[in-house]
Amino acid sequence: MRDLDLQTVKRLGAVLEPCMANVQSRIEIKVLIADDHAIFRDGLRRLLNSEEDIAIVGEARNGAECIQMLGKLKPDILLLDLHMPDKNGFTVLKEVNIDTILTHIIVLTAVENDRDLIRAMRLGARGIVPKKSAIDLLVTGIHHVHAGEIWVDSHLTARVINAFSALSKSLSHIAKPLLSDREMEVVQLVAQGFRNKEIGKKLSIREQTVKNYLHSIFDKFGVYDRVELALYAINQDLIDRAEGTLALIPFLPRTHKPAEQNTSRF
Repeated sequence: MRDLDLQTVKRLGAVLEPCMANVQSRIEIKVLIADDHAIFRDGLRRLLNSEEDIAIVGEARNGAECIQMLGKLKPDILLLDLHMPDKNGFTVLKEVNIDTILTHIIVLTAVENDRDLIRAMRLGARGIVPKKSAIDLLVTGIHHVHAGEIWVDSHLTARVINAFSALSKSLSHIAKPLLSDREMEVVQLVAQGFRNKEIGKKLSIREQTVKNYLHSIFDKFGVYDRVELALYAINQDLIDRAEGTLALIPFLPRTHKPAEQNTSRF
């Protein structure tokens, strides 16, 4: 085989460069599964490992193991069963600092209890997928949540929104208070699912400053937390729908203050 001349090498490089760029741009999503049923974990691992951009990095049998693995493995996505022994999914959500960890949490549920689903969303879950769903739906949810959006199965979305339609109607009669340009930017980012630290980076301000803005916005709108804020903003058309994420953000209103005392409004 003869040596390649310089021009041939350059031409080969030009051909291969786009291919190499595609390989480098493909992001692998690291997933941790937390469920107490071994057969379910095994089946889910096999199905998700067949996806080119998803890698299962660990499996937890209970909530205690899940919390340990979150700190050690730092997955992009946690698939969390709510009803596990030795710390259930709600305890995991309460003990994990949702606003500081990089992991986004999707709840997998066999029992579609509206109250449980609402509670999970209020504690920081970014997605809810029934266990009986097709694997394609779960994969879609993983991609959307990994991209920073909130994903809830459309079947569940309708039920939950209907359960809180009364509050939605009451919010719609509230006059729109005046917000500063910066406050409007914060509202936009909250409704897109960004956390305080992420909002701070995007706006080049400190995380505490973001919390200060939220406190002011909550008072102006008469809402209790960021979930009610997002719902109100969507109902009042305060959000730029050109962002394309609102269809995937069925934020849920709160009818009373949370029982979990360590849950932050911000």
